[in-house]
Amino acid sequence: MVQTSPSAAPSERKARLEVLTLSTLGFTLMFAVWLMFGVLGVPIRKEFGLNDVQLSWLSAVAILNGSIWRLAAGILADRYGGKVIFTAMLFLTAIPAFLVAHVSSYQTLLFYAFLVGFAGNAFSVGIAWNSAWFPKDQQGLALGVFGAGNVGASVTKFIGPALIALTPAAGYLGGVIPGGWRFVPFLYGILLILMGLAMWVFTPRADRRPGRGRPLGEMLRPLRNVRVWRFSLYYVVVFGAYVALSAWLPKYYVDVFGLPLYQAALLTALFIFPASLLRPLGGYLSDRFGARRVMYWTFGTLLFSSWLLSMPDGHIVLYLPSKYEADGMREVLPYTMTVWPFTLLVFLVGVAMGVGKAAVYKHIPEYFPSDVGAVGGLVGMLGALGGFFLPPLFAYTQTVTGMPQTTFMVLFALTLVSAIWMHLTVISLLNKAAPQLKGKFEHVEHGGD
Repeated sequence: MVQTSPSAAPSERKARLEVLTLSTLGFTLMFAVWLMFGVLGVPIRKEFGLNDVQLSWLSAVAILNGSIWRLAAGILADRYGGKVIFTAMLFLTAIPAFLVAHVSSYQTLLFYAFLVGFAGNAFSVGIAWNSAWFPKDQQGLALGVFGAGNVGASVTKFIGPALIALTPAAGYLGGVIPGGWRFVPFLYGILLILMGLAMWVFTPRADRRPGRGRPLGEMLRPLRNVRVWRFSLYYVVVFGAYVALSAWLPKYYVDVFGLPLYQAALLTALFIFPASLLRPLGGYLSDRFGARRVMYWTFGTLLFSSWLLSMPDGHIVLYLPSKYEADGMREVLPYTMTVWPFTLLVFLVGVAMGVGKAAVYKHIPEYFPSDVGAVGGLVGMLGALGGFFLPPLFAYTQTVTGMPQTTFMVLFALTLVSAIWMHLTVISLLNKAAPQLKGKFEHVEHGGD
């Protein structure tokens, strides 16, 4: 991969800024398209008479298709350049967006929802593209800024209801421009085309292609490294769970706290915003203090928050002699997880995920500088697939236990496994670096304090 110093020529800095700006805007739009059915589902359910299971599949198939091509997309970006691949993806995604806007049956809508979900694969393209343009000491921040495009998950939540209300159901120009909920995917189709044109015109003509001329087998070889799969598990925790909770939390607020849907959606945004917008901060901290240290902070915060969130309302029971209590029991320290403490803890989960997502991807160009596309694609693919599989797991554990808090028990368990694996790896690395100190916890340092 081509690396340049921070003191690069103005033309070099300008090219980097163009790549970062256009790729971030493009990713924000693609992410909004990818998750648009979370908001459009209510009017879609009413029009087609869907049940909750049928409705859930619209988002599920879009998330699935936005996951499975990330490895291939990353490899193509390394080989042919991020500019070509990202621009092509924008144009291709516009086609099913227009088709969704004119669909007439649920089965056809399900198929088009799968196709439009292809937008989610833009992430691995942008990661590979920006990694090729930025030097090592700036990659954490650059990838964090790009990844903040996750905030696109909230775009439809804010503009969708207003657009649906403002456009007549019959649309405009005799239905050529559809109205109601259909206007949203139609508008996204227009924006995707405009974004593709802007990306092609305003990014550097001579792109960087670190995988050019390399055999496919050589580009895939790093995937044999267990470290890649460990990074993937980290990303399931900080991104897969983020996608899953973005879809699950509105339902949780409604079912557990009895809030109306619009309030539940707004409170969910308090989770989405830090989980998206703090990604640049995570990149900066990873550049400054190291990605591994940031991951310790991330896992620690997630374990603390998810542990408290997983505890249902209750109290502590003390068993006392009968001379103190007639029935031998006293209930003390009653606690109730009301909506605001819950929201605060969910906000902390979002902060940890936002910072942690950048830290995971800071590892990749450090360990695999010539294979960011392949490794980043696999990590992104498995992380996004976590967003597909975790909601059913949330539902299953809740059905078995009867407790909605099991959502956060699942998150706690997943985080704990990841944290233990990372810590054992760190201990192993330290033991290899200084085998003479293995097991010597009381080793006396000479010099200093």
